[in-house]
Amino acid sequence: MERRSFLKNTGLTVAAIALLKNSALASFLNDPAFKVKMLTNKIGIFTEKGGTILFMLGKKDVVVVDTQFPDSAKNCIAEIQKVSKKPITYLINTHHHSDHSSGNIAFKELAKNVVAHENSLKNQETAAKKSNKEKEQLYPTIVYDKVWSRKIKGERITINYFGSGHTNGDSFVHFENANIVHVGDMVFNRRFPYIDKTAGANIESWIKALTEATSKYNDTTTYVCGHSGTGYDVVLTKNDVLAFRDYLSNLLKLGKEKIEAGISKEEFMKLKEVPGSPEWKGDGISRSLDAVWQELKK
Repeated sequence: MERRSFLKNTGLTVAAIALLKNSALASFLNDPAFKVKMLTNKIGIFTEKGGTILFMLGKKDVVVVDTQFPDSAKNCIAEIQKVSKKPITYLINTHHHSDHSSGNIAFKELAKNVVAHENSLKNQETAAKKSNKEKEQLYPTIVYDKVWSRKIKGERITINYFGSGHTNGDSFVHFENANIVHVGDMVFNRRFPYIDKTAGANIESWIKALTEATSKYNDTTTYVCGHSGTGYDVVLTKNDVLAFRDYLSNLLKLGKEKIEAGISKEEFMKLKEVPGSPEWKGDGISRSLDAVWQELKK
C-alpha cells in the first residue's frame, strides 16, 4: 500500500478516521505491500494479490467478503484488528477460486460463519481434493441456493445467485443500506476475464445474470469487482458493469459469426480483439476465445 498518500488517494472520510486511534492510524500508513480504501465510514476494500476483499466494520460485527491467499488474508486481518476488535460474524466467498477463498484458512479461529453458494462449496471441495490441499481449506458452513439474507446492527446483507457466469457458483453480495455490491469475478473491469468452463461457466447465462443484477440494484449502486485492467479501478458504476456485459455479448457474437463462416479454431485463436469492445485489450484474449469456442461448439 502506498500509505504516505493513503488519505489523499482513498477518500477516507473524517468519520472513518475517527474510528482509528492515533497509534493505529500511524501504523496504518507505513506498510507499502497492500492498499486499503474506505468506501464509507465503515465499509472498505483491501487489495494486495488476488481478488478484492471487501470488509464492513460494524458496531457489533465485522463482515468480510473474499479472502485472497493465506498470507495476504493475514495482512487484511491485522489491518482490520487495528481498527475493530468486534467478532467476524460472517465471512463470505463470492466463489471458489483460490485467489478469493484460499485465504479462508487464516480466519479459522476468527470467523463464526462462512457463507457461499452451494455450488461454490462443491467447487472448493473438488479443487482441494484435486490439488491435495484439503487440510488447507476452511469450507463454507452456510450455503444457499438462490438468495440468503441477514440483518446485523446497522446493515442488511443479501446475497443473490443469478445463474452461471464466471463459474456456476458466483454470488452478488449486497450491503443494502450502504448500497454496495461485491460482484466477485462476475465483472472484470477492462480486463479479459477468466471463463472457467471446468466449473460450469457459461457466457450466455453470464450476460443474463448481469442484466438481471443491474435491474435489481439501482442506478446509484456502487459495485466492487475482483479484478481490473491496468489504469482501471475495482470500484465500479452500473455503466462499468454493463460495459463488461456488452463485452461478453460482443464476444459471443464474434464467436457465432466466425463459426458460421467456417473458420478453424486455429485461425479463431489468432484474433487480437473483440469488435465493439475496444477497451478490452492486451494479453489474455485467448482465454475468452477458447471459452466461447468451447461453448458454441458444444
